[in-house]
Amino acid sequence: RIALHDQRPPRDLGLTLREYVLSGARDLLAVEEELGRLEREMADGAHDEGTLRRYADAQARLEHAGGWAWRERAARAVRGLGFRDEDLDRQLSTFSGGELTRASLARALAVEPDLLLLDEPTNHLDVESLEWLEAELATLDAAVILVAHDRWFLEAVTTAVLELAPGGAHYFAGPWHEWRREKAARAVAAERTADRVSEDIARLERFVERFRYKKSKARQAQAKLTQIGRLEKDRAAARGTLASLTQGRRTLGFDFLQPPRTGRVVLDAENISLSAGDKTLLEDANIVLERGEKVALVGPNGSGKTTLLEALLSRRSPDGSVASLGHGVVPAYFSQHTQELPAHGSVLDCAVAATGLPRPQAQMLLGRFLFSGWEMHERPVSALSGGERRRLALALLVASGANLLVLDEPTNHLDLESREALEAALEAFPGTVLIVSHDRALLDAVPDRIVAVEELGLRSYEGGWADLTRERNAETAPLIEPVPQAKRAPEPRLRPERKRPSELELVETQIAAVETRVSELEGKLAEDWANMDVLSAHRAARDELKALLGRWELLFEGTESR
Repeated sequence: RIALHDQRPPRDLGLTLREYVLSGARDLLAVEEELGRLEREMADGAHDEGTLRRYADAQARLEHAGGWAWRERAARAVRGLGFRDEDLDRQLSTFSGGELTRASLARALAVEPDLLLLDEPTNHLDVESLEWLEAELATLDAAVILVAHDRWFLEAVTTAVLELAPGGAHYFAGPWHEWRREKAARAVAAERTADRVSEDIARLERFVERFRYKKSKARQAQAKLTQIGRLEKDRAAARGTLASLTQGRRTLGFDFLQPPRTGRVVLDAENISLSAGDKTLLEDANIVLERGEKVALVGPNGSGKTTLLEALLSRRSPDGSVASLGHGVVPAYFSQHTQELPAHGSVLDCAVAATGLPRPQAQMLLGRFLFSGWEMHERPVSALSGGERRRLALALLVASGANLLVLDEPTNHLDLESREALEAALEAFPGTVLIVSHDRALLDAVPDRIVAVEELGLRSYEGGWADLTRERNAETAPLIEPVPQAKRAPEPRLRPERKRPSELELVETQIAAVETRVSELEGKLAEDWANMDVLSAHRAARDELKALLGRWELLFEGTESR
């Protein structure tokens, strides 16, 4: 049995969710229907050998597929992917695009296939559903082939990697992070081989140049020329391998403009209340962003994250709030469905109008986001695919000059390299960032703080995703009462007290110690970047160093002014 989940939405929108999910096992539905028909015939008195044999055969086929429990598996998949029981009898035509994608995934998982094919299964899943899917795939008795760009998901579920490249493919038997490490090692080896062969060629060329006209060495010089020819082929092969390992596909050119400086408070929202229909999303919630902060907003699907972003930017009227932007704040919004793009005009016209750039510079900007050539520049915005629309919106965001970036699921439809390029650009961005994402790698790399939608309010957690997970786990762990420690009596002084170092000197000592710790942790990350404990420790050390440097500047300015 083969099951497929792809990125195309279901076609028959007249079905209910229940009918659609169960339709993935038409053979089992047919067996159930046959059993029901035969039972009715036997109830009417048909007890001949043929009827009994057909009934036994149908029962055996159903038992071989797991019996009647397959319907419970289907229900478990539906619940695990975030649907409620009351959704089962809703028509697919009433679902959003993200819900339809999750319905397709539930349909593929419902039948316990022998081979499961998944194309971007993490799209439109919140973190809770992602973690459920990871656990489900870990216990599924089936071969799974998947395409995905969620790095934490790949690390959690894959046991082998097949990398497709121009002209071939490379198979690696091992988890995803080991494949990345092995690929980097192959690139280093290819570069060293190319350098070594170049040195050999240069040495042989010097020999030929020196002795090619000397009669006694002419034969040797000719042999060296032949050897140089072979080595040039080896060098070309090594350089080709290096290029395939390091260049790969083109990544997006994230290079944000230097934004203008804002006041200390960038955004302040108090007593904000939101609802969607009869559902209350937030009640008297508060959120404050300060200059330079990178803040992530997380919560389950349907908890109101996008609604809150739009309310904070006055794109919708909240039910009750006091929200304001600080002095000099220039916001830019990247929406999940790119509503900010115009409905009419070409790609180039859109870029020129949105950025104010001259056409040649707008064309260069578009080229950095893979819109190259006259055909792409003149294509109507309305004719772009979902992924192309998101790349265009990202290009306009980069050139906006905004000092407050508000991003709703920015990594959707981005490949691995572009996701990492976006992460690096956001980390280096000197302005303020408010981001909604379910990409746990992004959530751990970029934010200084995570704000979670919890119990109709907003709760702040310091650090990234690993820190939030650790804090939540600690809250649910059983408490152990600490053993009281007896106070030690002060020891008698044996020598005169030395002059205490100044606070500036103490801070300088602390800075040196923390810099050493940061360096050690970066060395560990170079060996295993996916270690959550090391990632969390590195983030904490980096934040501590930042605070100490700020304290040192204040103390130093104080001593200079005396």
